[in-house]
Amino acid sequence: MRDYVIVGAGSAGCVLAARLSEDPDVRVTLIEAGAPDTAPEIHIPAAFGKLFQSKWDWDYLTDPEPGLDLRRRYLPRGKMLGGSSSMNAMIYIRGNPADYDQWAADGATGWGWPDVLPYFLRAEDNERGASDLHGVGGPLTVSDGRSRHALMDAYIDAALQAGHKANDDFNGPEQDGAGYYQLTQRNGMRCSAAVAYLHPAMTRPNLEVITDALCTRILFEGNRAIGVEYERANELSQLLADREVILCAGAYNSPQLLMLSGVGIAAELQAYGIEPRANLPVGENLQDHVHAAIGYLTDTETLLTAETAENIALLQNDGRGPLTSNIGEAGGFFRSQDGLAAPDCQIHAAPVMFVDEGLGLPTDHGFGFGAVVLKPASRGKVFLRSLLPSAKPHIVHGYFTDPADRETMMRALRVLTDIAEQPALASHRRAAMRVPESGSDADVWEFIKRECQTLYHPTSTCAIGSVVDPQLRVLGMEGLRVVDASVMPTVTRGNTNAPTIMIAEKAAEEIRSG
Repeated sequence: MRDYVIVGAGSAGCVLAARLSEDPDVRVTLIEAGAPDTAPEIHIPAAFGKLFQSKWDWDYLTDPEPGLDLRRRYLPRGKMLGGSSSMNAMIYIRGNPADYDQWAADGATGWGWPDVLPYFLRAEDNERGASDLHGVGGPLTVSDGRSRHALMDAYIDAALQAGHKANDDFNGPEQDGAGYYQLTQRNGMRCSAAVAYLHPAMTRPNLEVITDALCTRILFEGNRAIGVEYERANELSQLLADREVILCAGAYNSPQLLMLSGVGIAAELQAYGIEPRANLPVGENLQDHVHAAIGYLTDTETLLTAETAENIALLQNDGRGPLTSNIGEAGGFFRSQDGLAAPDCQIHAAPVMFVDEGLGLPTDHGFGFGAVVLKPASRGKVFLRSLLPSAKPHIVHGYFTDPADRETMMRALRVLTDIAEQPALASHRRAAMRVPESGSDADVWEFIKRECQTLYHPTSTCAIGSVVDPQLRVLGMEGLRVVDASVMPTVTRGNTNAPTIMIAEKAAEEIRSG
C-alpha cells in the first residue's frame, strides 16, 4: 500500500512525486505510460523535433476542425518521464500577472498573482540570480540561451525598427517587447521536469516509479478513489492508495481517464454504457495557443547544418554551440490593437525552416517567425473515442470558431509582415517561402487556415470551478485530485510549462499541509 498514486510523470507529476516524497513517512507511487527518458534526442535541445511521431510521442491528431475547413492538426505530446517537458522548446514563460488575477476574480480563490508568485520562485534556479521576480536554488534551472543565432539578432533588430521595444526579461516587470527567451536548460542541455525534480528523488526508498504502464481506470469505493488499474506488458494490475489518487496526465489524458472511470458529462457517458459517478463538464473548455508563421529562404547559414562533429563536440564538452538551440530562440509579446490591458499576441522566431507542422525535413536554409493568439475566445473539447483506454480520444480544438480570434490573428500576421520588411532582415531574405499571396483580408485568412498549427499548450479541460475546486479536488469526489494544465480556468499568456510546474508546486504544499 502507498499513500499517493500519481498518474502521469509529466511536468506536474514529476514535481508532485519529488515534493511529496520529501517526507520519508509518505509512500508515493508514480505511474507513467511511456518509457524512461533515455533517448539522446530528449536531452539535446535542438533535436526535440526528431521525437515527433516516435515511441516518445502520444502522436495525437485533432478531429476535422470546423474553423479550418475541416483540416486536421497534429498534436505532439511527450510520452516518457518528463512528459512534454522532455520534448518541448524549453521556453520559460510564466504568463501575465493579469492571467492569475482574472482566475481569482472568477472564483479560483488563492490563485491570484500574489498567491502563485512564491511557487514560481520556489521552483526556479535562475542563472541571472535572485530578485523580487526571480528565484535561485530551486530544482528547475532557468538560463539564457547559448545559441543566439545571427538571424535571431536580426529579427530582434527588425522588431525594434518596427516600433517594438526591447525586453530582456519577459518574466520581469513588463511582458511587452522583443528579445531572447530564457530557457529551462542546464549547462546547455534540456532541464526537463524529470531532470530537475524526478531523477534526484528516485533514490528515495519511499518513491516508486513504474514506467511503460497505461492507466486504464480509477478504482472507487462509493465516491472515494482508492487506486488505479493499469496495463503493463499485457497484464492488468492494481495500485491502491491510502490517501489520494492524483491525475497528472495532461489536458487530453486526464479528462479521458476521468470519463473512462465514470466522471464526466452524464448523458455522454451513458451513451457509451458508462455508469456516471459524477456529472461534471470534463473535457469541455479546451483551450490552446494557435500559431501561424511566415517564412523566408536565406543565404545566411541556419541550423540546417548544425549537426556537425564539431558542434556535437561543442555541446558535449562545453555545453554550447548551435545544438543548444531551442529552435524558438527569440520572440516577444505585443498588443494587436490599442486599449488592451495586456498583450494578446506572442511571437516565436526560429533560425531554421519549419516544415509540415515540424514533421517535414528542412531542405534549404530558411527562417521564420509566427504569432499566437494568447487569450483565445474559441473553445474545444476532448471526448471518448471508445471504451478502450488505449484508444486516442476525440480532440476538437475549435480553432478560430470564434470570429474574435480570427480578427486577432489577421492583425498579428500584419505585424509579422511589418517586421519582416524592416532593414535588419532585408539582407537575410533571399525569397519568400511561406507568406500570404497578398495583403488582402481574404488571402491573409486563407493563409492562416492553411498554415496554422498548435503551439502545444492545451489547457482547461478539468478547470477550477467547473471540474475541480481551488484545492484541485474533483468536485463531489473524495481522494481524487487533478494537478496539471487541465485545471487552468483559462490558458495563460505564454508558454504553459512554467505555470504547470507552479501549479504542481502549489498543489504539493496544499496536499502536505492538508
